[in-house]
Amino acid sequence: MTYISESLRRAVMERAGDHCEYCLIPAPLSFYAHEVDHVIALKHGGVTAADNLAYACWRCNRYKGSDLGSFDPQTGKYRFLFNPRTQAWNEHFCQQGTRIWGQTPEGRTTVQLLKLNTPERLAERERMRL
Repeated sequence: MTYISESLRRAVMERAGDHCEYCLIPAPLSFYAHEVDHVIALKHGGVTAADNLAYACWRCNRYKGSDLGSFDPQTGKYRFLFNPRTQAWNEHFCQQGTRIWGQTPEGRTTVQLLKLNTPERLAERERMRL
């Protein structure tokens, strides 16, 4: 496990507005604490620096793991996952009600790999709307 200083952890959290940078759930509404994710995992050459770290809920972080990409469910072609450090969320996703839709190959691949629309995730977003 890599050490991430408290000041770096706080900077990542503040930059994210205390929301998961993948599914947008606010940290205060999540059952488990949000975590700092290496966008590009150390085993793939990523570094522990602000420009390679994202704030992620426990579900997104577990489903993503050290993966860099997967297969676009629409085309079947390998695509990289959404990168919150280099890409804008609104360019790759949209939210309709409680469902998150991928608008690009990276978005669709991320929605599928991170399981953003499981019944548990939809129920979690529904509770946020109340």
